[in-house]
Amino acid sequence: MKYIRYKTSNEEEYVGIIENEKIYRLKYSSIIEAISHQDSFKDTYQQNQHDLIEDVKILVPVNLTKVVCVGLNYKDHANELEMTLPSEPLLFMKPASSVISAGDTIIYPEDTQKLDFEAELGIVILSEINRHNNDAFEIAYTLINDVTARDLQEKDGQWTRSKSFDTFCPVGPVVVTDINPSNQRIYSKVNGEIKQDSNTKNMIFSPEQLVKYISNIMTLCPGDLIATGTPPGIDHLNKGDTVTIGIEEIGILENYVE
Repeated sequence: MKYIRYKTSNEEEYVGIIENEKIYRLKYSSIIEAISHQDSFKDTYQQNQHDLIEDVKILVPVNLTKVVCVGLNYKDHANELEMTLPSEPLLFMKPASSVISAGDTIIYPEDTQKLDFEAELGIVILSEINRHNNDAFEIAYTLINDVTARDLQEKDGQWTRSKSFDTFCPVGPVVVTDINPSNQRIYSKVNGEIKQDSNTKNMIFSPEQLVKYISNIMTLCPGDLIATGTPPGIDHLNKGDTVTIGIEEIGILENYVE
């Protein structure tokens, strides 16, 4: 199922399910709550009031405390860079303040001259996961664009500043369940031109391995996101560009650069 969080013209916020370009409203206050009750409504939601996608404002799908990111997690990306495959995940973080939704504007900071996009599969944490309970867990999936000031990353020698500007983490527009995350076409486009085109089967560490590894270090809270790394083909953005991130069974995440 594809879940979305949105606002209507009367400024009311809703959670719904998308099907055939319609959003069917649900009674739940969050996508995570809705997923936890999925079995009780999945055969009857089409009887609910619906909204048209073009008539609503899409919101960030989850409330989160952090975005945990993984570097160099695609075999074809490592080959592109002529780098040895890592033996364990390389982690960094983006602040919650960097998160924006589909359709929101990415702001090109004056501090950088080299702004890059990175198409990534996002893991959505559905319940608290830590080292004491991570033998089994349930997760969902979304789209993430790990926007990066590449020249600042190279200059600083560490990644915090280059990854953390406001608007540097577009997320959404949907959260999906019941897909195979390890065999999905993943791609990016800038102004309609394909830049990245790979498959999540090329990941070095699977989503399940990443959740287990990260939750052994830090508690993952409901709504937290894991950005699972990007395939080859990263390129630069300019003001006026439209960047699109796509994953086969999830959809597209599109943002304008200003």
